[in-house]
Amino acid sequence: MARRRRADKREMAEDSKYESPVVGRLISTVMRDGKMATAQRVVYGAIDEVNQANKDGNPLDILTKAIDNVKPRLEVKSRRVGGATYQVPMEVPPERQISLAMRWLVQYASKRKGVTMVKALASEVRDASNGQGNAVKKRDDVHKMAQANRAFAHFRF
Repeated sequence: MARRRRADKREMAEDSKYESPVVGRLISTVMRDGKMATAQRVVYGAIDEVNQANKDGNPLDILTKAIDNVKPRLEVKSRRVGGATYQVPMEVPPERQISLAMRWLVQYASKRKGVTMVKALASEVRDASNGQGNAVKKRDDVHKMAQANRAFAHFRF
């Protein structure tokens, strides 16, 4: 149903342990089938692993740096113009940048075989904060795709 005005953005709930909206949002991204306690155990365990591996740094700073390194600035969207479909590069809004970054971190952590999700998420966050890992590679691939389709940028509307 159409709205008369734009819906207000809701404040993201903070998590109970770190009181950080970033961690709360990551927990929501990890959560499957409404299993909040399991998602919290995974995320808090991963943050503890990152903290143990890097004693001198704040684990929330490392998580924030990892998310910043994975955030895509550009992406391609399909636009149909005159019977042809073009991949048009578009800037990614800030909220979507964070959502995509967290989704990719969790996605590539779950693809790591032979380790628990806690260890996989911790190592993916650690790699991303160092500018490495599969999530950073995904961001680079998305940027390359946008760069390759620069010629169709004039279809942006």
